[in-house]
Amino acid sequence: MKDILQASILIVDDELINVDLLERMLQGAGYTSITHTTDPAAVCELYRQNQYDLILLDIQMPGMDGFQVIDGLHEIKTVGYLPVLVITAQPSHKLRALKAGARDFISKPFEMPEVLVRVRNILEVFLLQKELICQNDWLEQRVQARTAELREGYIETIFAMTRAAEYKDEDTGSHVQRISFYSRVLARILGMDKEFVNMIFIASLMHDIGKIGIPDHILLKPGGFSPDEWAIMKSHAEMGAKILGNSNSPYLKMGVEIALGHHERWDGSGYPYGKQGKQIPLAARILNIGDIYDALRSRRPYKPALDHPTAVKIITMGDGRTQPSHFDPVILAIFTQNHAAFQNIFQKVSGMHPTAAYSYFSLGDDPFSFLTERCVSK
Repeated sequence: MKDILQASILIVDDELINVDLLERMLQGAGYTSITHTTDPAAVCELYRQNQYDLILLDIQMPGMDGFQVIDGLHEIKTVGYLPVLVITAQPSHKLRALKAGARDFISKPFEMPEVLVRVRNILEVFLLQKELICQNDWLEQRVQARTAELREGYIETIFAMTRAAEYKDEDTGSHVQRISFYSRVLARILGMDKEFVNMIFIASLMHDIGKIGIPDHILLKPGGFSPDEWAIMKSHAEMGAKILGNSNSPYLKMGVEIALGHHERWDGSGYPYGKQGKQIPLAARILNIGDIYDALRSRRPYKPALDHPTAVKIITMGDGRTQPSHFDPVILAIFTQNHAAFQNIFQKVSGMHPTAAYSYFSLGDDPFSFLTERCVSK
């Protein structure tokens, strides 16, 4: 704790004889940082500049009394301990001063033992409180730093898994990057909080992580699947959930929901469990429509790439294989009103590695606003 004798003390009294007497008492006891003013109107600005450890404040002063000074000090220090020791000869002022926020009082005429004891008592409490605040601030900084370390560790793990998936299929890399941005746009317009929006941006990278376990001759097959091959291909949803499961990471927990649920459909016709409506986690419902849009826009071994108007028409009107009933109606409405943002993302995000995307994304709330601001409905 800071040496009490080095504490900064301000004496406020309009009578210089009282100031001189108090200074002599305090200096005689070893206090080394004592200043004074006879102008009560100057106290608040002096305190704002110097943040004194103790103010010895006379109550009865011309122009501005001690109670008004205390009120002004409370406007500067709105929370915490206000270290004011009032000086008064009026018994009625003592209780009023304590109610106003003073910590103690000194009676006039001064008695040196009383002055020194009360000064030391207030300084001990105030300086201990300051030390406690400093320790709490340090602990909070450590907690924040450790939380950031854990978050970065989680994200690095996710990127490592994403890179592993990219080795299986070169088209996967650009696809998962775009999915992150589609999901983020939809979550923002849906009104989700910043934590959810940031989390789905990262967790969505893992939606197809289960394809790591799909044999290449099926995953990269140029033609259609046989029933047995299709059953194996569909297993990537459950496989992805198993790969990501049993983790304390909030990103991986959402990743499990997405991996397992992003092929479920609102009308119950999806897989692996045929869930319907709100049985499907929100994050998976959000990602689903972006996944379908990107699949329609992308070239695959078994199909050509479609243009933006055609993809939007299929999603909003259906083509037999894809139907509007497959999607959460609220999310479908958002897509319908803001599909130009998806076109922007498809054109501009392709080729950006997820690690680079996150490094830019973490610089601010919305460094990628250029992708969507002119497209998203307000």
